Amino acid sequence: MSPERATIDPAVIGERLPNLAGIETLRAALSGEEAYLVGGAVRDLLLGVDHPDLDVVVVGDVAALATKLGAVARIHERFATATVDLEGTRVDLATARSETYARPGALPEIEPAPLERDLARRDFTVNAMAVSLAGEPEVIDPHAGVTDLRAGLLRVLHPASFVDDPTRALRAARYVARFGLELEPQTADLLQRADLGTVSHDRIEAELRRTAAAPQAATAFGFLALWKLAGVDSGAPGRIKSIEAVLAEPAWEHISEPGEAIYAVARPDPELEAVALRLSSAHPERPSEAVALARGRSPIELVIGRAAGAVWLDDFVREWRHVRLEIDGADLIEAGVEQGPAVGSGLAAALDAKLDGEIDGPEAELRIALAAASS
Repeated sequence: MSPERATIDPAVIGERLPNLAGIETLRAALSGEEAYLVGGAVRDLLLGVDHPDLDVVVVGDVAALATKLGAVARIHERFATATVDLEGTRVDLATARSETYARPGALPEIEPAPLERDLARRDFTVNAMAVSLAGEPEVIDPHAGVTDLRAGLLRVLHPASFVDDPTRALRAARYVARFGLELEPQTADLLQRADLGTVSHDRIEAELRRTAAAPQAATAFGFLALWKLAGVDSGAPGRIKSIEAVLAEPAWEHISEPGEAIYAVARPDPELEAVALRLSSAHPERPSEAVALARGRSPIELVIGRAAGAVWLDDFVREWRHVRLEIDGADLIEAGVEQGPAVGSGLAAALDAKLDGEIDGPEAELRIALAAASS
């Protein structure tokens, strides 16, 4: 147990809860109704770290509360859930419920239930805590989540947890990586038997995308490789760290969403590997040659190519991709070039010459373009 974990104290909730964006507006709207902050937000309050959104369980009418709060993004009456934007924070509202699974990996069938049963349906003890929003804030912790958080353990709530929803095994990698937790021994044993074959491809991909966008993504995918889950191999952490290093460079930081690029390399992809090899093995001698190689490549392909060693892409990203002609096709047509492929050929030749520093200004551009269009 680290010294920091040893000092985790549920009493801090009363001090930290009011600091959550939108929480006081939410509490005022409840008018005494029974509602609870649940899951990751409670865990992160105890740890003293930021949490991007709020999950709230309501013992009552979710749609009515969402409407009262305003700025409703979605109401899903079938599942008794709603999402609202409250002072810039996403708040997911759900009726307190229990879940049953018709078969391993199936989506759950739900029915209203008390809070205790709602908490019992969750994935891990550290996510099965709640704080009342209607009265004095107090941590409700029926599964000893605080104890496991202090001990640095990630523990499932029951032996069938990974059978009911095998994607919890993917989630485990995120929590272990982000919070420096260890799998509780029985949980580690149960995880080894998780069968992702019982869930849809879309659900697996959604979890992997969340992992790619999360902090410590390289570490999380390293655990997935160690656990032999979702086709992640031992090379994933190295590939991800290379991507992160490229996107940390000022010229590259806005080229691609980090999560998308990390997701792309998290598992072996022969097509992307071939692109990376082509870009990294190229040695263009002129800017026009470099632009021809990079033109049409997706942002992710460019990032992967640079991570593989295509240093020349730095100049493409910083400078060459922004080069534009001062003339356009209308100028060539006005000068007598027939509309058609010749116009494109002429403009391409002029752009190559401009990239290579051979010409400057619209007159020179037009001269080169006309010569190329007529050849």
